[in-house]
Amino acid sequence: MPSQRASAGFTLIELMIVVAIVAILAAIATPLYQVYVARSQLTAALAEISPGRTAYELLFDEGIQTGTSYANVDNLGLPASTPRCNISAQAPTNGQGVIQCTLVNSSTLLSNGTISWQRSTSGDWDCVTSNIPSEVLPAGCIAN
Repeated sequence: MPSQRASAGFTLIELMIVVAIVAILAAIATPLYQVYVARSQLTAALAEISPGRTAYELLFDEGIQTGTSYANVDNLGLPASTPRCNISAQAPTNGQGVIQCTLVNSSTLLSNGTISWQRSTSGDWDCVTSNIPSEVLPAGCIAN
């Protein structure tokens, strides 16, 4: 009667192949994950300053164009800082103005970055960023 070999588990080479495959997948996934995290943080920062546009327009329509009304972002219904942003605003000059978020506690891709809503003289608002890689920009935002 022939002897049968009992299955003893995986061989060392099989385990090494599995570890190599997992390492390759991790090397591919990690940079992509960082881009997705940065994009979501940037989109959330934009969402934090977006409500200020309505209050900005109300102040502008009332003829208030002093720097103190806009410098205090509480007048725009925004906090001065959040866990993601330090928020500031500039009074309109010839109809142009800015509500800006300077990013804090964010991904390394976003360090020293800013995202802002900029008002044109015609009253349109544009999303503008600075020091932000183009691959993480929210739809409709432009790099400055």
